[in-house]
Amino acid sequence: MTTSPPVLEVSGLCAGYGELMAITDVSLELRAGEVVALFGPNGAGKTSTLLATVGVLPRRHGAVRWNGRPAPRTLHAIARAGLAFVPERRSVISALSTRDNLLLGRSGLKAALDHFPELADHLDRPAGLLSGGQQQILMLARALAARPQALLIDELSLGLAPQVADRLLNILRRAADDQGVAVLLVEQQMRRALAAADRWYLLASGAVVSEGRCDVDGAKRLEQAYLASMGISRQRT
Repeated sequence: MTTSPPVLEVSGLCAGYGELMAITDVSLELRAGEVVALFGPNGAGKTSTLLATVGVLPRRHGAVRWNGRPAPRTLHAIARAGLAFVPERRSVISALSTRDNLLLGRSGLKAALDHFPELADHLDRPAGLLSGGQQQILMLARALAARPQALLIDELSLGLAPQVADRLLNILRRAADDQGVAVLLVEQQMRRALAAADRWYLLASGAVVSEGRCDVDGAKRLEQAYLASMGISRQRT
């Protein structure tokens, strides 16, 4: 378990859309070299937490700190500081080639292809013609090529074949272990995420209701807390 100071600290975060509050009390922290999974039922506020953290969704209350200082309040500013964000909806530029999409990253082609050499066969293909899995790979390659200090990624495995999802999770684990990247991952496939992550947080109704480590006891606590957040009692057999 890493004892380094947090790269990213979120304290009492509150944000919403107009008069609708999406999150009301979110506190979490992320350290270098660890993968942290953020779980919760649909509508719990997971995506809103990421959007508010990176400045896409305006923060109503609470604080976000980056390396011990108040974090920039806009996505482009915090990206320049070293945070990469991969949203749920694939944000490739469809009309541009795979090559040009990668060149939009700060580190160019080589660093991206080091992570995902299979993209070399598609460099001249319009990104919009790639499969969903290939587009997700392209987005992750572009993010990791910039060698970010922290990476926030929303619904990594959404719509992906299991073997592709497993590969991407393994690459995130290696980025944390080998490069010290701090990863915050929103993921619905709980068992896969637990196998790759160090710690977890559980959101329910816009607030963090439980947290733990990704060991056997932590996984049991997560299951119980998840069911409780949905108003379900686990039946003993």
